[in-house]
Order: sequence, then C-alpha cells, then structure tokens
Amino acid sequence: MKASQFFISTLKEAPADAEVVSHRLMTRAGLIKRLGAGIYSYMPMGLRVIRKIEAIIREEMNRAGAVELLMPVVQPAELWQETDRFDRMGPELLRLKDRHQRDFVIQPTSEEVITDIARQELRSYKQLPRNFYHIQTKFRDERRPRFGVMRGREFTMKDAYSFDRDRQGASRSYDAMFKAYCAIFDRMGLRYRAVTADTGAIGGDLSHEFQVVADTGEDSIVYCPTSDYAANIELAEALPLLAERGAPKQALTKTPTPQRSTCEDVAEMLGLPLSQTVKSLVVATDERNEAGDVTRTTIWLLLVRGDHQLNEVKAGKVDGLKSGFRFATMVEIEAHFGCEAGYLGPIGTHRPVKVVADRTVANMSDFVCGANQPHFHYTGVNWGRDVPEPDLVADIRNAVAGDPSPDGRGILAIQRGIEVGHVFYLGTKYSAAMNAVFLDESGNQQVIDMGCYGSGVTRLVRAAIEQSHDARGIIWPDAIAPFTVVLCPIGYERSEAVRSAAAKLYDALAASSVDVILDDRGERPGAMFADWELIGIPHRVVISDRGLQAGLLEYQGRRDLEATSVDALQAAQFVRGRLAG
Repeated sequence: MKASQFFISTLKEAPADAEVVSHRLMTRAGLIKRLGAGIYSYMPMGLRVIRKIEAIIREEMNRAGAVELLMPVVQPAELWQETDRFDRMGPELLRLKDRHQRDFVIQPTSEEVITDIARQELRSYKQLPRNFYHIQTKFRDERRPRFGVMRGREFTMKDAYSFDRDRQGASRSYDAMFKAYCAIFDRMGLRYRAVTADTGAIGGDLSHEFQVVADTGEDSIVYCPTSDYAANIELAEALPLLAERGAPKQALTKTPTPQRSTCEDVAEMLGLPLSQTVKSLVVATDERNEAGDVTRTTIWLLLVRGDHQLNEVKAGKVDGLKSGFRFATMVEIEAHFGCEAGYLGPIGTHRPVKVVADRTVANMSDFVCGANQPHFHYTGVNWGRDVPEPDLVADIRNAVAGDPSPDGRGILAIQRGIEVGHVFYLGTKYSAAMNAVFLDESGNQQVIDMGCYGSGVTRLVRAAIEQSHDARGIIWPDAIAPFTVVLCPIGYERSEAVRSAAAKLYDALAASSVDVILDDRGERPGAMFADWELIGIPHRVVISDRGLQAGLLEYQGRRDLEATSVDALQAAQFVRGRLAG
C-alpha cells in the first residue's frame, strides 16, 4: 500500500470531549470519527486494526471447533419475552416498533436468537456438542456514553454459544473456549489476566473475565503475585482478618461525637484506628403481589469495618437479598433507627431489622458504632454482651491489597484492568425457558446445556492503546497494527535513488507477505515521522540520499530510543528478522 492511495487524517490536537488516552489518540490518529453520543465511524486506519483482530479471533475460534454464522441486529421482542429479558433488561435494551406496531429490539447480545436456532436444529444427541459464533454489531443504550469506544453505544463483539448434552460436556466446551481466548490474546501481544468473575445479567454459575492490564482500566483485578489466584473485585473472596473474636476488655460507653458522622472523623476524634470502627449501611427488600404492589418491606443493616467498602455484588448473594435489594430511603432509616444516617448502629433500633455482619466484623470486639442518636457513638461494643449476634455472617466487603489470598499461598495485590472477554457457563437458563431440548439415546427429551463466550472487538482496539502508548502516540503490537512496517523516504519527490531504493524494499517486503506501507506523500521528515509515531506503526525504515551514499538505511522500532543503521542490501532480511523476533 502507498500512503497516497490510502487515507491518512491525523490531528495535532484531540477534541475537547476526549476523556481518556485511547479516545484522544484514536481521534488524533484518524482511527475514528464521532457521529453522535457513543457512536463512531471507523476510518480506514481504524478498520484495518479491527479486521486484523477479527481475523485472529476467527482463526482461533475455528481451530477450537466453533462454526461461524451471522445473526441479525434487529430481533423480534417475542424471543426476549420468552426469557423475560424484554422487561428485565431495562433501558439499555433499545426497543422499537415496526410499521405494524410489532415490538423489536436492537440486540446487545444474542442468547435468545441462538437458542431459537438450537431448538429448531439440534434435536438429537448425535448433533451435540455444537458451538456457533458470529462477529456482529451490538447496541446498548448507555445512559452516559463516555471514554470514546470504551463506553460507546454501538460496538462490535464476537459472541459464541456452545450446546452440550450435560454439564460435563458443557465443562469441556467451556475449557476449550477458555483456551481459545488465551490463544487469541496471546497472539495479539496483550498483557492480560483471566480472572474469576460474577455472571451478571446474563446468568449462569461459572464465569471468567479476560482483563487487559492497564493503569487506566475501569475494573479492579485482585490477584496473588505468588500464586495463580485472580478474580474481579466483585467476586474476589475477602477472608476474615481476625481469626477469632477476642474477649471484651472495655465497658460499653455512649460517647459524644458532635458533628462526626463518618467513621474516619469518629476515629480521628477518639484517637482510635479506623479499623476499630464499624460502618452501617441500610438496605431494603420489597415483597410484591401479582399486581406488582409492595406488600412487605424488610430493612437490613449491613455492617463492614470502617476502613472497608461494601461489595454490592456479594451482598446480592446473601440469603434474603438474592431477589434484589435497594438502599433504604431517609424516611425508612429514621423510622427504624430514630436518627439520620451517619450515627446508625445495631444497638437500640426502633424497629426490628435484619443484621448482616461481614466476616471480619463478626470477629471484632470492643468496636465503635453509631448509637442511633445524632452526634453519639458507642465505644467498647461487643457481640453477645451488648448487641445480639448478627442474623447472618457473610463476605460482603471488597478485598483490599494486603489481605491474605483465599488460596492460602500469599498476599493479595490489586491492579487495574479493561475487560475484553467474558466466558460463562449458562447451564439451562435459556434452553429451559425456551424449550430447547434434544432426544437422548433412549429417546427421552433432555434440556440442552449451554455456555456463552463474548469478546469486544472494538473494545480490544481501545484496550491495546490504553496498555501501550507514550507521549508521541500509539504503540501497536505487530499482530494488530494497521500496518506492520512503514517506509519513510526522505526527499521522495526529488531523488530517483531514494524512490528506487524505497520501491525495491517495498516490493521485497510485500513479496514476503509483510504488511508494509510506503509513505510517498513527500512530507517533511519531522511531519512524516510524527504521523507514523502517532498512528503507532511498530517498525519504521528511513531511506535517504545520505544513507544510501554510505550503503545504509535506518531502522527504528516504535519502542526503540535510537535508530539502527542497516546495510541497504540486507534491509529486507533485517526487517523480516525483527518481525520474526
């Protein structure tokens, strides 16, 4: 490819709405153009990256035995109503009506459609196992699109779906997809971690996220540097930090804490470590009748140590909270505790509440908590003596760096990550709801076991940039760069020798299937180099009259601090060697 035949559109400055590095660099490098909130056109340079990512995904999915198909973007609501997701998914699911007033959705994912295909096509055990995948446009109506393509509304995703006779077969399919994902991200040259994760709205009971390690990532990855343990912060187990509860040593005392409504302020005033305080959070669960009216509300008091944070995903797995909870209103809080938030605690509530203590809190003694009276806290609080034992003890906090690893093999650390892939074991969640069954060897009907496996194609573009960039621009891994090698001839329009040498090297590299672009635009060296450094091409060769007179060209990798002089006659071989390395 010659640059004059391609489309290169770089900018010196990023638009004002570009919030993160990848958004700024993708815009400046001419990879994307904003069309609307969370909606972008992928320009030729960006599309080349996407096509390379898709090619790697296809090769590894096919190698793993998956079969490609293509499902529509617009899907009939009837299928989503069968699984109850038409109503449950909320405003992120874009709904529309056709001219006949029939309901449709713009797909954010395709579990319903693929299950409909399976129930029509996979009727015998002889047809299982099976794995279908597609690479397709998705749409999620984000409330606040941000971070460029990271939180965009329209995006491209590869989603795959496995179908098996039973859980054992589904487990084998899951493992095959897990290995395929590792191969995909390895080939892309990304640093990533596979972490256990919550299954979220899709459901199921086994899940792993693939997180690209990046300081600007939205997710927190909890891992043990001395073992293989790794989990998303939402799922990472937080062990109790106290092995057992100590005997009471202090008397229960109601202590004035004027204008001190946070654990931090109370601990500072009392001269105590924050870890001696207990934080109270109030949530509510509502029971409803068939008409949807609330018939009963239960108030819950969740207790975590003052220096810890509540993990809402874990709290949602506690018995009694699994069907969903909300944070209590101020009216409900005052009715049950007799005061405003900031001074709440488990002692002397005005109405009965359900108390759930985090594992660490359950083993605390002589702790500090709110007195359910404005500007007062209790000190020297002990379970059993001063307050009844909690109704439930559960892991409801976020793990923090320095916690013991759940596998007993070290101490936890935390790093940031960007989710680029997610694999789920679904079981019969969708197949049972949609009656996707097969006949076994005995002629009996059995419900198909399913798994689903998603990877964000356009998100991978952003993640790769967030992981690898510098002040000059993007630094692409070879495998997904828009071009692998750029030839930068200085004085291209003026020098026949430069044009001839550039053409010869271009032909030699292209003949070896190297993805090379020749910059024949006649730009000044500084502007030309700046463009390709911004775009992030991994390998650059500079051809100049001065170098040719000495029989040399200059090679520089995108990460290299200095250029390397290369024999002009051996340049093609040298570059191929760098690509192989």
